[in-house]
Amino acid sequence: MTITLRRANPDDAAAFARIMGDPQVFPGLMQMPHTDAHSWKSRLTDTCAPGKTDLPLVAELHGEVVGTAGLHPVGPHLRRRHALVLGISVAPSAQGKGVGSALMAAMCDYADNWVGALRLELTVYTDNAAALRLYRKFGFEVEGTFKGYALRDGQYVDAHAMVRFHPNPPRIGN
Repeated sequence: MTITLRRANPDDAAAFARIMGDPQVFPGLMQMPHTDAHSWKSRLTDTCAPGKTDLPLVAELHGEVVGTAGLHPVGPHLRRRHALVLGISVAPSAQGKGVGSALMAAMCDYADNWVGALRLELTVYTDNAAALRLYRKFGFEVEGTFKGYALRDGQYVDAHAMVRFHPNPPRIGN
């Protein structure tokens, strides 16, 4: 089974809507139910526009998009240019097959070796055990916990702020 990674584009909007709209996936994300391809096409068009520094990726198995990931600036503040925020989603049919690990490896490689980001940041619900295992596998650590972080299915749930620091920050010379 070969996982193919490539840069996402607006034509992937239906796959983003399918994966992130899946009732087994969206409760683990900050997405809302009933997402649609039109909204995702707009978001991907913006994210993929020339001059944008975001890195949207998709993972394919047998020609079907089964995972998404992205690295994004944390905001417009110049003093936070050293940090990127990461997001990832994997279709239920592809979970446990290495898709999340392939996407995470690509995100970390890009951040470390091509962008020189010092911090990779993400937020994950405290009860998302599979995601926590994946993030820890790639060196993420909990920096803090947000109590009552988000409303999910009628209940306020907690989330961890996690960070991964560049393991070998770039230097000049030897």
